[in-house]
Amino acid sequence: MRDLLRTAANVRPNGKQLNMLRNNNFYAFVHFGVNTFTDMEWGTGKESPEIFNPAKLDCDQWVEAVKSAGMTGIVLTAKHHDGFCLWPSKYTEHSVRNSPFRNGKGDVVKECADACAKGGIKFGFYLSPWDRNAPTYGTDAYNDYFKAQLTELLTQYGEIFYVWFDGACGEGPNGKKQVYDFDGYIELINKYQPNAAIFSDFGPDIRWCGNEQGSSRYAEWAVVPYELCHRNKEVHWIDSPIQGDLSYMYNCDQNIGSLSNIMYSKGLVFCPSEVDMSIRKGWFYHKEEEPHFLDKLFDTYIRSVGGNCTFNLNIPPTPDGRFDERDVKRLKELGEKIRNTFSNNLAKNAKIQRVDKNADKSQCEYIIKLPAKQKISYVVIKEEIEKGQRIEGFQIIDGSFANNKISIYEGTTVGNMKICPVKTQTDTLILRIISARSEALIKSIELYA
Repeated sequence: MRDLLRTAANVRPNGKQLNMLRNNNFYAFVHFGVNTFTDMEWGTGKESPEIFNPAKLDCDQWVEAVKSAGMTGIVLTAKHHDGFCLWPSKYTEHSVRNSPFRNGKGDVVKECADACAKGGIKFGFYLSPWDRNAPTYGTDAYNDYFKAQLTELLTQYGEIFYVWFDGACGEGPNGKKQVYDFDGYIELINKYQPNAAIFSDFGPDIRWCGNEQGSSRYAEWAVVPYELCHRNKEVHWIDSPIQGDLSYMYNCDQNIGSLSNIMYSKGLVFCPSEVDMSIRKGWFYHKEEEPHFLDKLFDTYIRSVGGNCTFNLNIPPTPDGRFDERDVKRLKELGEKIRNTFSNNLAKNAKIQRVDKNADKSQCEYIIKLPAKQKISYVVIKEEIEKGQRIEGFQIIDGSFANNKISIYEGTTVGNMKICPVKTQTDTLILRIISARSEALIKSIELYA
């Protein structure tokens, strides 16, 4: 078991994953296309391109709204399940080229990519593998078609920070069934955009959290069995006689990275989770819908970015091609709340002492002494995630309580960042690491009122 723990403790992120967790952990999804004009969520593929005409398209407005929330990038739905392309792909007639938008000369992907570059944020795209318009869908030829379109997007729009895939294949039991060549798709991305992180249900770089409601796990491991993220080829193989069957495992499971699961795996990979949700009920724009309350969005931020995940928040443009002012207002409010909450780190003036409790330093305490009693609402803990995710259990104790026996917060994993809501007023806090897979390596401890 010690060998297993040592292996698990040293499974590390690659450069793309570390960049996402550290620098691009909050970004925007933008669902836009023919569904915006039909008031639907999933198109049929039979929509006429002539319905697509966002007369007031303003990607600069998108970028400014996204930046106001503190997000660092946009992921645009270049093609959704209906197969309509927001760029003039030379491989299909089902695109903006045959729409009235910009008199058939428009390119939404280019306008969005250019606006992102101008505004100083990152640009990425979603390309739906499921295509209800392509006549070759359901045959081997479709993979060639898909890779040709993917190549267009990878080579014509500057630097891409993120490519987002789902595994949708929703034709039904009597419909077309397509076997997607994800290995081939990933190879193309690594060839043309080697710095772009890749999302899919099974990795390789970022995986799905298992729902679309903004819910994260209580214990969120980025180190998981390779059986769950088999598209990640950076496997740390385990030589153990305990190996078992993990074929049942899926992203919806709540206990993915725990010791009770990884002990049955043949190998481990680093693959953090993304929490994705829409600012409204639907992913595409529906006029009657209102944005979620500010508290819901802020709480989702705490549990995603502050729970060792990334957060992909969708904002759907209107048929005019602008964000609804209600959404713009809510994004600004969210950004202000995040910035106001986490702007003044009280720990900057604190004395922090580490006391190790055992020989391998997997149990320790950090004693944080402030100059005076302070109201504390959030404790933010960060591991040195570049060296692996190790902490399995911790407590936060108000040092003014007798005998340091009463915790005000108990948690499991930390990872890149753990935001712990607390309610206390004290001059001494103790972070107690009660369990780790190897030496607990804390990058920082921050305190906020």
